[in-house]
Amino acid sequence: MKVLLPTRGDLLRVARVGFCVIGCALLAFGGCRKNEPIDEAKAAGKTTADFPQITADIFKPMDGGIDLSPEEIMGRNTWNLWSGGNQHFWNQAAQDSYGLMDLLKMLDNRKFPRGERFKTSGLVNEPGFRAAGKPDEFGLWLDEQVEPEPAGVDATVYGKPSGVLGFRLFPNPEFNGEARKKWDGDRFMNDPTYYNDKKLVRPYRVGVACGSCHIAPNPSNPPGDPENPRWENLASAIGNQYINEGKVFACNVEKGGFFYEMLAAQPRGTSDTSRIATDHINNPNAINAIFLLAERERIAAPEKMAGGTLALPSEKEEMNVPHILKDGADSIGVPGATIRVYVNIGMFSEYWLTRHNRLIGLTPQKPFEISYAREHSVFWRATEERLANIAAFFRRLKPFHLADAPGGQAYITTDAAVMTRGKEVFAESCAACHSSKQPPANIDPRSGEGKAWFRAAVTAPDFLENNFLSNDKRYPLTKIETNSARAFATNAKAGHVWDNFSSLTYKELSPVDELEFFNPFDETHPIKFKPKEKNVAPGYYRTPSLVSVWSSAPFLHNNTLGKFTGDPSVAGRMEAFNDGAEKLLWPEKRLNKDSIWRTQNDCSLHLRKEFVPKALQGLADSDGYIKIGPIPKGTPVNLLANLEPDFGQIDLFTKIAGKLIKINQEKLSGEAATVEWRKIVPDLIAANKCPDFVEDKGHYFGTDLPDTDKRALIEYLKTF
Repeated sequence: MKVLLPTRGDLLRVARVGFCVIGCALLAFGGCRKNEPIDEAKAAGKTTADFPQITADIFKPMDGGIDLSPEEIMGRNTWNLWSGGNQHFWNQAAQDSYGLMDLLKMLDNRKFPRGERFKTSGLVNEPGFRAAGKPDEFGLWLDEQVEPEPAGVDATVYGKPSGVLGFRLFPNPEFNGEARKKWDGDRFMNDPTYYNDKKLVRPYRVGVACGSCHIAPNPSNPPGDPENPRWENLASAIGNQYINEGKVFACNVEKGGFFYEMLAAQPRGTSDTSRIATDHINNPNAINAIFLLAERERIAAPEKMAGGTLALPSEKEEMNVPHILKDGADSIGVPGATIRVYVNIGMFSEYWLTRHNRLIGLTPQKPFEISYAREHSVFWRATEERLANIAAFFRRLKPFHLADAPGGQAYITTDAAVMTRGKEVFAESCAACHSSKQPPANIDPRSGEGKAWFRAAVTAPDFLENNFLSNDKRYPLTKIETNSARAFATNAKAGHVWDNFSSLTYKELSPVDELEFFNPFDETHPIKFKPKEKNVAPGYYRTPSLVSVWSSAPFLHNNTLGKFTGDPSVAGRMEAFNDGAEKLLWPEKRLNKDSIWRTQNDCSLHLRKEFVPKALQGLADSDGYIKIGPIPKGTPVNLLANLEPDFGQIDLFTKIAGKLIKINQEKLSGEAATVEWRKIVPDLIAANKCPDFVEDKGHYFGTDLPDTDKRALIEYLKTF
């Protein structure tokens, strides 16, 4: 880093650069603000008729080979193929994400070879392809197709397959003769000054379908080689527990930067869907598996709707709705929750990116208005027409049972007494929350009478049949005690970007009372946190389903409880399950304070010079990065990641910049740098939106059971 004199003027200048760097690190980039933005399809004069649904059963061998109705077939095809026009967004992101994101590069075998793709990035290779043996006409080493895609897929609507499921290639309409002359496939991979050019036009745009994060190996029929699955080895909506989100969506991130450390700490199989638009809380979460939707709808509770939510055709002022997201914020019904996902992955970004600011915190978020999208986006309307079919497909998805998996029966006890006791323990200690089959309304499920009802219910041979294994209710953090990051996510609050996609009931939830968090800087003085005085959400989690729980470890909403094996075989899943179950019921076996995500190296807030005004480019080092640092090794990632930059905190960011400059100027390292850094820790904690650093804590229900009961319960859980 170039030496800067620590005058107040310099500190303010560095603080402003710091704002920019932090904003980029959280990927909170926005588009140009325009009056009355419309999407590409509407601008081209197209209608929803130009985007027909696919009636052919393209994915027949998937999902256990189930027979689907025509509507369900169209729903699965949409889920696995439809990008909703978001190729426009991801192309813009490649040009304007501060040198972090580039899906076309991510798909190139030179970045992640096909033969190691699942291991490295967790993505699922599409059957019928092989690794590139030579560059294509554009010098790209994309997977080569060796088997034709089934008939019926219109490439002008759905793009062509990339060789990676969920990612589709569209020709870039801006790749004209001049762009072709400037294109160089080798420099695209290897020359930062070339691929970071914001004006670089790529030959393809990459569209992203929901299947990109939800298609994964089928637990009941896993592939012999995860790098080379067959169609019958795959499930459409189980949620990819193996994805490495940083490798996939930020493949240009390099070591040395804070954002690299932040992504490196993120557990596999998680996605932080509030990174864009950011809520200033680092909260990656396990990707939801979708099972037994009809049962989930049956037990849904009534909630009130108001405001922009009512613009969605399916909405009423009061209606029964399931709680989709971990915090129960997606609470306007299945159609609304589904279409919000498409916006969250880039649909109608022409409008979406006007609702949150490129430099985060400098302007407040604004709601994404459903009424505006319905009027100005053909892709929204085309997606809206598909929602009923997607839901119909979801209702057909059943659990994957260990007993049906190859060799699975060997993992289940044959001791009838142990299994019976496991059922009894579940009835007495778990079923009040983890069963969709509940006692009559006049019986408290936690009372003696309620437990007696459950003891009788679990012995019925059909107890697990169509049981969602959750009551789908919200509970406060004070009861659940797991890490609070997701529960405090603010995007669904009134006036925020997802305002139209949360119920009035959710918005009116009473914030939880004061919490105490472990203080990694002074273990004798816990952090006191008062949600009612902070800009955070109310602080609730909905009960997770235990359907197919044997296949879904690590546990908790952030995938931090238990070992990640990276192995989708039955043996690999059971190794993860057994480890996670032990740590769930014996909390002394958890990592506890060692689960805090920390920087593993000294790092800095850094930004490629190509993405700052020319007046600031002189601050760059010889490697092309402007750096604010170093940040000492071992710093809790969320000490910085959960700060909300705004001009109201300019003094804090000036103080941060001053400390980093001093560390740099005096060439402090190791303990000396840490001592200097610790001087501003109290300020950072005070400004932190969620200073809850321990990740694998909470859900201590059942931890006081006798060991024999815990073992019996684990045996019963294997049958879910």
